[in-house]
Amino acid sequence: MGIYQWRDKKKPSGGKRRYYYKVKRKYAAGRPPTYTTLSAAEEEERKPVRARGGSYKIKAKKVAFAVVSNPKTGEARKARILRIVETPAHREYARRGIIVKGAVIDTTLGRAVVTSRPGQEGVVNAVLLEEQGQKQ
Repeated sequence: MGIYQWRDKKKPSGGKRRYYYKVKRKYAAGRPPTYTTLSAAEEEERKPVRARGGSYKIKAKKVAFAVVSNPKTGEARKARILRIVETPAHREYARRGIIVKGAVIDTTLGRAVVTSRPGQEGVVNAVLLEEQGQKQ
């Protein structure tokens, strides 16, 4: 059953943690993280994955473009992602080129912050940073 989301060790009040017997359930199963990366070419790679209740999540494996919105004008445009500047989630993600929510990316329109979750939504949405929005 690979990745498992339940807490296997329970701590009784005032006692030490110990394993307890419980049958593993399918709804407690997890999946490895997607690690959405920046595509070298203009081709993008997405993968549909079945979620609970029969619905589907679209996981983005490789992306090249982002939908960047300008908070000053309110318009949104498609822009090419040039590089990942920094990621507050983990310092190494920026070095490895992994795009997550909150990451600062360089686009053809300027610097932007990712507001979507590409590994779960399949698309990169971003908002231009204020200092870049004023120059345009």
